[in-house]
Amino acid sequence: MNDYIVRAIAAEGAVRAFAVTSKELTERARCAHHTSPVVSAALGRLLAAGAMMGVMMKGEDDLLTLQIIGDGPLKGLVVTADAKGNVKGYPKVPDVELPPNAMGKLDVGAAVGKGILRVIKDMGLKEPYTGSTELQTGEIAEDLTYYFASSEQIPSSTGLGVLVDRDCSIRQAGGFILQLMPFVGDEVIETLERNISSLSSVTDMLERGYSPEDMLKELLNGMEPEFTDQYPASFACNCSKERVRKALVSISRKDMQSMADDNEPIEVKCQFCNTAYQFGAEELKEMLAEMNTKECAPRQNL
Repeated sequence: MNDYIVRAIAAEGAVRAFAVTSKELTERARCAHHTSPVVSAALGRLLAAGAMMGVMMKGEDDLLTLQIIGDGPLKGLVVTADAKGNVKGYPKVPDVELPPNAMGKLDVGAAVGKGILRVIKDMGLKEPYTGSTELQTGEIAEDLTYYFASSEQIPSSTGLGVLVDRDCSIRQAGGFILQLMPFVGDEVIETLERNISSLSSVTDMLERGYSPEDMLKELLNGMEPEFTDQYPASFACNCSKERVRKALVSISRKDMQSMADDNEPIEVKCQFCNTAYQFGAEELKEMLAEMNTKECAPRQNL
């Protein structure tokens, strides 16, 4: 089954819900960044969250960025998503190795450590919206639940999970986000709390063959859920040699001069997908000439 996201409403619109299965996109990220199991789990959780939060955006060209900056050995994570289910991301340190936590699970919290969660929403306005909160556990799901409540004033429940197989490949990955609207009644809240408390983990449900719809049916049991949208989810990077070239031209003239003087080819890798782009010595000299031309261009009187 390909990865996808579903959106639903329940309790006459008092609850909105999202769920995703993200095994394939998490495996693509693992292969791109050669992540260790605990880093795969951390990055996979944030990718699942980013995919769901991306489709919450209203504009087709809106972009969401999630940044985790921690003092653990992982150092941090960055994930970017659009409103169409495309997501990409990278870890600051891909090869962290840690012993299991007290429950015998991958210790994502220890890998992340203490720090901040930053959410940046670029909606085409003059300045992007940025909200940030302190990390509560470093386990990511709890940190996002706290972010929604404290920064956006939306009571929420977030569940995320990644199951790494013995060969380090991704066996299961996915998650859900539930959000309460301001007019929600006490009875709905009590039903939701009861459903959540009786639920098994995200990876347990996925191992039993649950689809995103199945997860939300259990979470919203007794609240007449209505599924409204479905989106494909994928690990997709929009990098290209031309985009990397533009980034190189934007560096300082001194640095470009140094690279051109070396008369050697260089390799530049995309942070998000690890794709390598080669630039020969002649290409570097052309870029330097382009920079010199721009510097010498006469200014126009305005």
